[in-house]
Amino acid sequence: MSETHGGDAIPVFFLSDSTGISAETMGNALLLHFPDHRFDRTLIPFITTPDDAREVVRTIDATVDRGLTPLVFATAALDDVRIELAKTRAPLIDFFDMHMQQVEEILGARGARTPARLHGVGDVKRYNARMQAVEYAIEHDDGQSLRSLDKADVILVAPSRCGKTPTTMYLALQHGLRVANYPLIDDDFTSTDLPRPIRHLADRCFGLMTSAARLSAVRTERRPDSTYASLRQCTYELKRAEALYRAHDLPIIDSSAKSVEEMSTIILQVLARRPHPES
Repeated sequence: MSETHGGDAIPVFFLSDSTGISAETMGNALLLHFPDHRFDRTLIPFITTPDDAREVVRTIDATVDRGLTPLVFATAALDDVRIELAKTRAPLIDFFDMHMQQVEEILGARGARTPARLHGVGDVKRYNARMQAVEYAIEHDDGQSLRSLDKADVILVAPSRCGKTPTTMYLALQHGLRVANYPLIDDDFTSTDLPRPIRHLADRCFGLMTSAARLSAVRTERRPDSTYASLRQCTYELKRAEALYRAHDLPIIDSSAKSVEEMSTIILQVLARRPHPES
């Protein structure tokens, strides 16, 4: 497949008989290794009947008819759905089939092959923990609430628009962590003290950084031609934020060079190395 600098984006379809989270996660993990290509991504979840699958195949094959070769990633667990999806004229990467058969051979048993089990819905305790973590993240996004901050597993600290919210939601939804994020404002840059509401919680804080140019570009989309978005202001805030992080020995993560998944993995690794409160 040729590079697409200035050309058409390559169509990518993520197919699933459940939410599609697995198809997107695994598919995007592969696509990250092709930074010179542009992709037009489409998620099609809840393909639960053969009729649904046939309709999806018609949609994908219409892309083929336009002279494009799409990438199709699928994690459908239902056999009758997978059989229909396999009839597409597009290349199909079936994660479920390629891995499930090998696991069944090793275990000498046939798997349940139900969509709910594929995405962990059957684990009620884990599911409920993740949903509670998401509720906590929403309540404590961008410093909206200071209530129960002491119950946070992680507190992300950074100037505005450094990537706190996406990382917060990913950690909550994928790992069930209670994450608060706290925005640094003008008053916080006058000293290297942690802001009062999180001053006693430094052991849970992580500092996020980015490049001044990137921060300025992101802020400009929100408030064009403002002091808030100026390169000078962004440089100042990031310099003061880094001084604050280093004064309290906070782990520092550069969001300009890492994906949300990579940032979350670093946070999980740091947490794993720390002693548990009861030990």
